[in-house]
Formats: sequence, C-alpha cells, structure tokens
Amino acid sequence: MPKLNQIIAVEKGVKSKSFADLTEAHHALQKTAPLSGISRTYQPKDEEGEQLPPESTRVQIHGEEILRQVSTTLTRLFDVTATKDWANCVARADVVVDGRTIVADVPVSYLLFLEKQLVDLHTFVKKLPVLDAAESWLRDDSTDSWRTEPVRTIRTRKVPRNHVKAEATEKHPAQVEVYYEDVPVGYWTTVKFSGALPAKRVNEILDRVVELQTAVKFAREEANNTEVTDQRVGAAVFGYLFG
Repeated sequence: MPKLNQIIAVEKGVKSKSFADLTEAHHALQKTAPLSGISRTYQPKDEEGEQLPPESTRVQIHGEEILRQVSTTLTRLFDVTATKDWANCVARADVVVDGRTIVADVPVSYLLFLEKQLVDLHTFVKKLPVLDAAESWLRDDSTDSWRTEPVRTIRTRKVPRNHVKAEATEKHPAQVEVYYEDVPVGYWTTVKFSGALPAKRVNEILDRVVELQTAVKFAREEANNTEVTDQRVGAAVFGYLFG
C-alpha cells in the first residue's frame, strides 16, 4: 500500500498538471474557429455554368472531448487530494524528547502547526534580553528582578584654592593663581537592577526549542509514513457533473 509521504510527494505535480490542463482547455474553448465546421457544394444554374469544387472545414475541437479530458485530469487531482486528506484524519504520531512524550497521538495537521510556531518561538527566544555579563548579578525576590552588590562611590565638590606665585612687594602686588580642588562631600551607594534574563536561562530555553523542533519533525515523518487507502472521489464528482 502507498504511504502518506508518497501521496504528498506527488500531490504538487498533480496539482500543477491539473491547473495547466484546465487552463489549456478553457483557452481552447474560447476560440470559435476550431469549434466550427462547414460543408458546401456548388451546382451551376445550367450545364454551361462554371463548375466549382466543394468546400469543407472540419471541426477541430469537440466540447465533449474537452470535458472528457478535463474530467480525467481533475479526477486524478481529486483522488490524490482525497487520499491525502482521508489519511491525514488517521495519521498520528507522538512528539518525544529524550524518551519523554511531550504530546501524544498528534495529527499531521497539528504537527505542521507546531513546526511553524516553533520557528517563530525560536526567533523570539533568541532576542530575549540578557543580563550584562560585565556585572555580577544576584536574585532579588523583593523586586522579582536581579540586582548587583552595592557599590560605594565618593561625591566631590570643586573648592577654589589660592596659589601665591609671587609675594607682594612695595612695588608689586602679590601674584595669586586660583585653582580648584576636588573635596569629598559625601558618598553614593549604587545598586543596579535588571529584569533581563541570565544567559544560561536563555540558552537552556533555546536548546529546548531546538530539541522540540527536531522531535516534531521526526513525529511528522513518522505520521507521514502511515499507509493510505486510495480514495476514488473524482469519478463520482465528474460522473455527476458531466455525466
């Protein structure tokens, strides 16, 4: 018996051929000349009249023949698609990661959905914010976030100072240069907080997404290995339509 994956493999080709054949048939039936024929003979009015040969044009396209061709090509498409869809109703597999069944007895259609969603989740997880590796972070349950150890820094203020370059004399005043000195006036104690995630956590989730993606693909292959029963739907449909 054929397998579901074999039916899926040929379905695309059958669809393409059916579409091409139907398009060709549609175009053929839009041309009036090939559908028309004529036969005529000439008889002069008397025996001395001019003799002309008979003329005829055969019908090149027959509507019923086109219908038979369309019926044949579309019957194949209808049967292949029906066989696939009927099989999809029973084709199932378990999604298993490291011997653990994550989801049991999953139909093919849902496995395809999972595959697409996991691609989006992979992109999402890769862009999760990660804690700055330049800092040492501690879990802070009171704020449900991460924090650093307190760091104490000095706050300074610039205070002007006078530097006497030359003492005053009877003839010249003292030469004084003003400069500024940083004088400690207090202390800052800084604690940084972050709602980002540790790199290890992000990498663990990313690994799980990749493992689940692989498991879903394996499950889909297993489900697609289900034996199918050929369905004969097309003959009934076109027997009714064109019969």
